[in-house]
Amino acid sequence: MLEKNNKRDISYNYRGETCLNCELPLEKSDHFCPNCGQKNSTKKLNFSDFFIQLFSGLFNYDSRFQRTVRVMLFSPGKISKDYVNGKRIRYANPFQFYLSASIIFFLVAGLSDNFEGINFENQNKAIDDGITKIQQDSLMQAQLKEISALKNNNIEVDSIINNVAKSRKSNDETYQDIYVPQEKLDTMNNLNRIGTKLQIFHKYFKETRITSEEEALKELEYNETGWNKFLYQRAMRFDLFYTNPKLFADYLINKLPFIIFFYLPVFALFIWLLYIRRPFNYMEHLIFAFHVQTTLFVLYIIGFSIDHILKSDVGFFLANGIFIFYLYKSMRNFYGQGRVKTILKFILLNIIFFTLATIASIIAVIVSFSIF
Repeated sequence: MLEKNNKRDISYNYRGETCLNCELPLEKSDHFCPNCGQKNSTKKLNFSDFFIQLFSGLFNYDSRFQRTVRVMLFSPGKISKDYVNGKRIRYANPFQFYLSASIIFFLVAGLSDNFEGINFENQNKAIDDGITKIQQDSLMQAQLKEISALKNNNIEVDSIINNVAKSRKSNDETYQDIYVPQEKLDTMNNLNRIGTKLQIFHKYFKETRITSEEEALKELEYNETGWNKFLYQRAMRFDLFYTNPKLFADYLINKLPFIIFFYLPVFALFIWLLYIRRPFNYMEHLIFAFHVQTTLFVLYIIGFSIDHILKSDVGFFLANGIFIFYLYKSMRNFYGQGRVKTILKFILLNIIFFTLATIASIIAVIVSFSIF
């Protein structure tokens, strides 16, 4: 009973005398606004509030969806400012809206020529053959020029010829040529040992096409541990990825909305550090980050749709150009700083963003490949 009274007291302390959404005067006894239905609370944003709202209104967009898109596109920074100032019921939940926009974006992008990139299935063999031919032609021309120059200077060319022979021989090496026995592997550090095993396993699988981990490890005379079996499986997956890279690329692309979803909280931490003197908490910076990223998805949806209709790249480049200006205006309107400070922080945030994105991409590829 005492616990319930304490909860009521805490809730009562956060009640205001004006609705933060529609500004209707309220009484302290009002739990909700009688005009718009928003909860009467001046409490700062936190994780629990957001996830409760996220799941309670997962499929209840109604007019908030249209209003959110309209304000987000034509009033940079306003939607984030309104949201942290308590005007929340008029807009879609930022996390919910991000997930919806990202799913639509990847569906539209999948239909767009811009997102297809190289046709791996049809061009993979041609690329390999072309690279091999270029390498051979370049090597031959370089060696002929070098031999000719050396002859003119009366220098022996035996070493050059030997180098050519060695380079050709390296292309024909088998797993037995690079094989390292278990005893020697045990003396290596972890990274070298893993790299050596993967190289041997890949060569072995390419030559034998043996899919049984136990059989492969037995023939290679390696310990039949769970880790070795896992590495052999990765070597087989790598061969599949090498022969059909589009398969892995499609798998990774399907995971991108969730990768970005977990990447943005890390990025928001750096925004918080950059604006540490401003009166915003971490959650409010996170809201801003999600709104900006969602805007980029919406612009790409429009851009890719235009490109799909016009069969051009105009929409993609236009979306990028608009977003650069949009991000600057959003930062200035939301954080309320001057032009010079905003430009400097805009540049710094972009450097941080692309640095973190590179690290996140590497981690995502490694993790995705590990579970592929």
